[in-house]
Amino acid sequence: MAKIKPFKGIRPPQDKVEEVASRPYDVLNSEEARAEAAGNEKSLYHIIKPEIDFPVGTDEHIEEVYQKAVENFNLFQDKGWLVQDEKEMYYVYAQTMDGRTQYGLVVCANVEDYLTGKIKKHELTRRDKEEDRMKHVRVNNANIEPVFFAFPYQAELDEIVKEAVAKPAVYDFVAPDGFGHHFWLIDNDATIARITELFAAIPYLYIADGHHRTAAAALVGAEKALQNPNHTGDEEYNYFLAVCFPDSQLKIIDYNRVATDLNGLSEAEFLTKVAENFVVEEKGTAIYHPNALHNFALYVGGNWYSLTAKAGTYNDNDPIGVLDVTISSDLILRDILGIDDLRSSKRVDFVGGIRGLGELQRRVDSGEMKAAIALYAVSMKQLIDISDTDNIMPPKTTWFEPKLRSGLVIHKLD
Repeated sequence: MAKIKPFKGIRPPQDKVEEVASRPYDVLNSEEARAEAAGNEKSLYHIIKPEIDFPVGTDEHIEEVYQKAVENFNLFQDKGWLVQDEKEMYYVYAQTMDGRTQYGLVVCANVEDYLTGKIKKHELTRRDKEEDRMKHVRVNNANIEPVFFAFPYQAELDEIVKEAVAKPAVYDFVAPDGFGHHFWLIDNDATIARITELFAAIPYLYIADGHHRTAAAALVGAEKALQNPNHTGDEEYNYFLAVCFPDSQLKIIDYNRVATDLNGLSEAEFLTKVAENFVVEEKGTAIYHPNALHNFALYVGGNWYSLTAKAGTYNDNDPIGVLDVTISSDLILRDILGIDDLRSSKRVDFVGGIRGLGELQRRVDSGEMKAAIALYAVSMKQLIDISDTDNIMPPKTTWFEPKLRSGLVIHKLD
């Protein structure tokens, strides 16, 4: 059963939220963050990517950079750019993209739930990335950025959210990327108690985006528990910041692949090998979008092709084997191109579907890449099935958009 709690959020005043709020730390590099924060001393990048306050080229993992994050976090509070709410509450955070709005509840999720598998994951994490975020949580003694969870649709929670968003939003703005962000408080004690009760009846929460942040937040909480001889389990450090969306509202978009070479094959030889396991149809120069599961788009030699996996090349009863990312990784990238390890190979790159298939074509036409494969997006049902069976998806399988905006609310661990 999912254990959550309300919390005293630390938030920007209404008139400063657009200056403070930022994209998540892991969707842009240091130079992009430096450019986005230029001329804006209130940007959250000064806390989540504090290397921007050092000379260009400074290693973002040195101790001085982490200490700068703390210094800036304290400064933001001293200046009144971040202010803590006086009472524990829940919040509603909604995002609008392409005319579609999804509504999430901002809660504190439980560390023990993550450690015991009640918060389910579908991706492997890398220890170096975990350690970076653990240091960030430790030094700030706070979850500066939320993680992105999904939960099975629950009708009464949906009604509570509808009631909350009928009131004026405390934040309501369109970010520079064109996505809308809307934020409400749920401060009624009876409603707060009911939300906690309803989540307690939900068996599992699912990590949609932010596996490294989730692992880091939970591991720091577990560390603090070990360090406290009077630990009870009720301390604030036993919880971390999450935005929970009903699965019915979430949409996963495609995550595509580009390869640097054809493993010594000519384009004709490559297509002949592809045809052993796929029905290949040439589609010409106009961009072709995959139209169903097990249908792929291939771009090579200036032409688009439809590839449909032949019967017997995948197993519909295997939650991993049935994934299009597995089929393409095994039958094309591994068996034909000799790319065995997607995590480490320099011969393959990944392109989020938010960039469009034109980006795949551009990278091949430029000569940088030799072939591109576009996949039909994974469904929420597939993600949940994989999580429920304790399986792990191959790397770079899911892309959620829009990303959560950081800086709308922060959770302190004491």
